Amino acid sequence: MDLSFLPASVVTTLVSTGTVALAEIGDKTQLLALLLAARFRKPWPIIAGILVATLLNHALAAWFGTLVAHWLRPEVLRWIVAASFLAVALWTLKPDRLDEEPQFSARGAFLATTIAFFFAEIGDKTQVATVLLATRYEPLWAVIAGTTVGMLLANVPVALLGSRFADRLPLKTARYVAAAVFAALAIWVAVRGIG
Repeated sequence: MDLSFLPASVVTTLVSTGTVALAEIGDKTQLLALLLAARFRKPWPIIAGILVATLLNHALAAWFGTLVAHWLRPEVLRWIVAASFLAVALWTLKPDRLDEEPQFSARGAFLATTIAFFFAEIGDKTQVATVLLATRYEPLWAVIAGTTVGMLLANVPVALLGSRFADRLPLKTARYVAAAVFAALAIWVAVRGIG
């Protein structure tokens, strides 16, 4: 699909949103949102915590991605990004789970969510995807906005609907679709390049 008629910032936001929303389906942070919703039963502070944590985490990841893009030659970066997208595609096929239920103090749903989501995103596939998107797309703010919206698209329904939502989501099918999207991105970057 040719999106060249759209401003670069719109394309960047749309691609970033779709990429992260797909990557987030069935991810451990979605499970974390479910646990927090079940524990606190206050969806709006949980959603606000997800927003703040994602903005902070993905801003750092996107900034790192732009640094990487400036350090490496375009040809080297192209193959690293393509291989990374392929790795994320394979990673997406593996279901996530939380190893243990998080323990929080009584400081409230917002603070617990902000802290838990920030740390849960470190090294997560959506953070890796944010780094990769920042190496390929501009402007940086549009990458951050798009990845944040993608996180919210995947996690807000979980926070609002709680455990009933998790039972109805076909996670296996969603993982296959997300993996196919990342594999297609890997092929596209390998063929078309970064610039």
